[in-house]
Amino acid sequence: MEDNLVSPEKFYPVPQAGNAFWQRANLLQYRSSYIHDGELYLGKPWISLPAWEFARYKRDGNRSGYEAIYFRKRKQFAKLVLAEILEGKGRFLPDIVNGLQSTLEETWWGLPAHQANPYPVDDNQVVDLFNAETSSMIAWTKYMLEPQLDSISPLLCQRIDKEIKRRILIPALHENYWWKTAGMNWNPWICSNWLTCVLFCEGNRQEQVDAVCQIIDCMDHFIKAYPADGGCDEGAGYWDRASASLFECLNLLFKATNHKVDVRGNAKIEAMMSYIYKMYIGNGWFVDFADTHANRNLAQLNIVYPLSLAIPRPAMQAFVSSLFTDLQWKDHPSQCYENSGNWPTLGRELIFLSCIQKYGIPSYQKPKKQEDVWLNDLQIMALHRGRLFLAAKGGTNGESHNHNDVGSFIVYADNEPLLIDPAVGDYTSQTFSKRRYEIWTMQSAYHNLPTINGTMEKNGKEFGARNVMFKDGILTMDISQAYPKDAHVKKWVRTIRMGKKVTITESYQLDRYAKPSTLTFMTPYKPDLSKQGTIRINGHALRYNQEQMEATVEDISGMLDATLSKMWGAHLYRILLTIKGKQLHNQLQYTVN
Repeated sequence: MEDNLVSPEKFYPVPQAGNAFWQRANLLQYRSSYIHDGELYLGKPWISLPAWEFARYKRDGNRSGYEAIYFRKRKQFAKLVLAEILEGKGRFLPDIVNGLQSTLEETWWGLPAHQANPYPVDDNQVVDLFNAETSSMIAWTKYMLEPQLDSISPLLCQRIDKEIKRRILIPALHENYWWKTAGMNWNPWICSNWLTCVLFCEGNRQEQVDAVCQIIDCMDHFIKAYPADGGCDEGAGYWDRASASLFECLNLLFKATNHKVDVRGNAKIEAMMSYIYKMYIGNGWFVDFADTHANRNLAQLNIVYPLSLAIPRPAMQAFVSSLFTDLQWKDHPSQCYENSGNWPTLGRELIFLSCIQKYGIPSYQKPKKQEDVWLNDLQIMALHRGRLFLAAKGGTNGESHNHNDVGSFIVYADNEPLLIDPAVGDYTSQTFSKRRYEIWTMQSAYHNLPTINGTMEKNGKEFGARNVMFKDGILTMDISQAYPKDAHVKKWVRTIRMGKKVTITESYQLDRYAKPSTLTFMTPYKPDLSKQGTIRINGHALRYNQEQMEATVEDISGMLDATLSKMWGAHLYRILLTIKGKQLHNQLQYTVN
């Protein structure tokens, strides 16, 4: 590594501000969108982050109040910096300098949910996700605007180096953090930002090399933890900061080692990168199993476009091309930038725009017949047939960011939600506590699943699907082992078949009858139950045998928080098919079209 790694002063991943590159033809028509967004923040004051709001997490579990203020401040900064880079006239520099000073004065760049103390402590620079992300944003700012900042005062860049050194470079290198060996998003998410700071700001050659070697070791742990099918058990909502952040690391190392670190062609890594297009439904929507926020904002063009250039699979390229269209990037490039993370991800956007400058925007490739997706290790199926899309999962209830959802499925029609997984609401202190499964969005009773003898699924790796088989668009699994003993179920075989309509068959055997069992179906549209045996949902139909089941509906719109309302709108309904009779052996069938 010592022979191949470039020093910070020789690392040029993209041209710096002031280079004519940023005013050339391919970017010319889009620059105004970013510049206009930057103008919205000209002369705006820089808020300080309130300690009382930080401490609220320990008082009442609320983390969204502080995060909203924190993310808004970083968005303001990232928008100003990119506007200055693309305009290059110095108009935004005074506000950038003020924002730099305000941010550098913050006690800690992390979030209260990741801090043991009720208030941030200056001498406890724990490296969490957002300490790392802020460090990366500041490091990119220094790299892109160093001559401009030095023209105001060389002390600015010296201060940046000092703060990044003590906040991330020293602790990340010397502390044995748990995330360094984790097989989930914290590992590559932090490493991608840590590596950025190492490549731009670490002036000590030995520590630079040592840090890069550690980061490579961290990535090895992450890759090893993944299954061969490349599936992300945290869900598509975390892919952007799991495998996508791994790509970010690998792409930076590819540039920083003069292409010596090159893993293109590695089957497992390519499978990890390909997962996201396999989960794409259309019109911006993705399969949203597990903890997923903002379903229509999961795959960011500023990472998947560079990824499609590195891994030029036709299916990936078609996905990226359609995403440009579905997200209307040409009309709203700065809006996509704003939505590219908890705040706009500056480094990713710069690499993305440099790719557009070099290669242009890919022309829309209408996808051919989309192949059936079956992730054998993760046990996720995704199928397109005509106007319908179906996804279903087996797996276990011990997955990362787990919901108790073994056997659940979703149906979209014309690339819009019909029967849904509600996903996850606002994060609070309860979300990652022992009381997680008291939250309704985590419970099987609010997924498209049976509640057996009045009993929901149980969390834990031992609670999972058995005898899972997928062939020719048919998924069969026994989900009885996902339920505790109180369910008194010997076998519950769910068969999900996709043709011109979705057909689900439930074959079950109970030990005994305790309470009526029910089937749940979640939808954002008000169901019409006026016709026996048919439930109309936004122009589509759920058909069932009225001799076997009785339909009711609950309006649970009042249970929606801000995050869920943003995702699904103002309304959410829970359809219940209650099984009639007390048979211990039974078979049910219903269809969706």
